[in-house]
Amino acid sequence: MKELHQFINNYFGVTVEETNQISRFFLEHTLPKGEFFVEKGNYCNQLSFIHSGYLRVFAETEHKEVTQWISTPGYFVTDLSSLLFGTPSRFNIQALTDCSLYTIKRSDYQNLGNYIAKWDTIEKLFIAKCFVTLENRIFHQLSKSAEERYQELFSENPMLFNQIPLQYLASMLGMTPETLSRIRKKGTS
Repeated sequence: MKELHQFINNYFGVTVEETNQISRFFLEHTLPKGEFFVEKGNYCNQLSFIHSGYLRVFAETEHKEVTQWISTPGYFVTDLSSLLFGTPSRFNIQALTDCSLYTIKRSDYQNLGNYIAKWDTIEKLFIAKCFVTLENRIFHQLSKSAEERYQELFSENPMLFNQIPLQYLASMLGMTPETLSRIRKKGTS
């Protein structure tokens, strides 16, 4: 749970005591490969910090599956809209590998303000950082070439290319698997 403590402390800038108060609500559990964290149409009643493993956030359209994101160790995973507003999940979140997670239940998450005086400020910061990440991702999808998007993901997270099926990475990057293969081949020659 050391990673969770470090993340909370660094990400939110809270005291050690506040970090301990927040992290005591997170329980360790495993999610086997292929199991769903949440399925589309169900309610996402948890927020998890990924200790190890990879989860795919995806949706099915009429013609294909679209990978929105691959969640990696050291970050949180949830359907934020479902968690915060109690709406049915818009996405499937599935374990691509065996995962070790630290998870807080929705009810405990909603009650953190009873234990941490500045929780409203901390939560606003958390949601704002989620929003900025989304803004950056949208901007990169719209402003960068397929090669630039590939290079950026590869430089930030090269291990994904050894752990995750390429069709999921291609979808997340907004390209076909054939285009991704062509870019990778071009980069190695």
